[in-house]
Amino acid sequence: MSVITPPTDLLRQQDPQMADVLAGEAQRQATTLQLVAAENFTSPAVLAALGSPLANKYAEGYPGNRYHGGCEYADAAERAAVERARALFGAEHANVQPHSGSAAVLAAYAALLRPGDTVLAMGLPYGGHLTHGSPANFSGRWFDFVGYGVDAETGLIDYHQVQQLARTHRPKAIVCGSISYPRHPEYSVFREIADEVGAYFIADAAHPIGLVAGGAAPSPVPYADVVCATTHKVLRGPRGGMLLCAAEFAERIDRAVFPFTQGGAQMHTIAAKAVAFGEAARPAFATYAHRVAANARVLAEALADRGFAVTTGGTDTHLITADPAALGVDGPAARGRLAAAGIVLDTCALPYGDQRGIRLGTAAVTTQGMGEPEMARIAGLFAEALRGEAAGVRAEAAALAQGFPPYGR
Repeated sequence: MSVITPPTDLLRQQDPQMADVLAGEAQRQATTLQLVAAENFTSPAVLAALGSPLANKYAEGYPGNRYHGGCEYADAAERAAVERARALFGAEHANVQPHSGSAAVLAAYAALLRPGDTVLAMGLPYGGHLTHGSPANFSGRWFDFVGYGVDAETGLIDYHQVQQLARTHRPKAIVCGSISYPRHPEYSVFREIADEVGAYFIADAAHPIGLVAGGAAPSPVPYADVVCATTHKVLRGPRGGMLLCAAEFAERIDRAVFPFTQGGAQMHTIAAKAVAFGEAARPAFATYAHRVAANARVLAEALADRGFAVTTGGTDTHLITADPAALGVDGPAARGRLAAAGIVLDTCALPYGDQRGIRLGTAAVTTQGMGEPEMARIAGLFAEALRGEAAGVRAEAAALAQGFPPYGR
């Protein structure tokens, strides 16, 4: 019987440079605190699917109607992913081929809109995504975006403003979604406004979809014409996108993904999505999703106690956004000091100001097994790091991270 060389050993033998890169990244993830709101640790089973022989397979088209031969197992993988996604989210139709969340949004626009159409979405200064009208993005170049904002005092979506803008501009579509809004949106209100002006309602649920899967956030599926989402973040799957919609939009969505915006599907990623959907359907994932939200609430409160101005006064989700100005730094400076201390996060726009704040999330540290005591400890490390005590904090952050290894001891 032949002996199969472990993949890491094989890579070390063939390409030591890349082996060092991967080992370095594994070490970085295991010895620093991962608080980037869009990141998480996938399961070993998801990683196994990503590194499977399906990575070799070209499979343009859809199950049962491919443009390449030899797709019987690719078809089985995609059918499983689609059926699991439909069951998990209660959707009539799912498309699991988008390579990313942005690709999913592009396909939704392609299915429902034409260049030059007016779209109402959260303005970029208030947390809108690049695909919500950035001039550097296809969305801002192809469509006429009108941005809605948030209340200056509460930081919450101003639904009256959304309604007034919709009545004034009569958009072809209204988009609900943000990269930094920490509260649950009122999907039913967006549906009512869209119906009033005859617009499509697109929910960009890239951030909350994992919480939706675990029953820790309301679902946009019953209200939106199309839901765009990612399969990583809280959902804990591979980096990728998906679309959920009613049956009446299924054919338009599928054609918008292939052949309009994408070519061959990434079958190894689709298999990994199927694995993640299967994991998310288990009771343990629901427990996990609620812990993510609980940890975020505790962390937000602890940061506020230490002088951070937490937007909206807290969070309902895995997301926290805050202004560290009271501690004498802006967002970019805070991110740099925290990175030096072994705490990894992002910056974000702050409503009604030119300064940037910090954006963080609790999905990854919750996957590692951290709970409310660790959230309080992390908040303390934040404050110490921003006071200039990076070296000592880095050792503490490393010890905390290593006490909760993402892939076992």
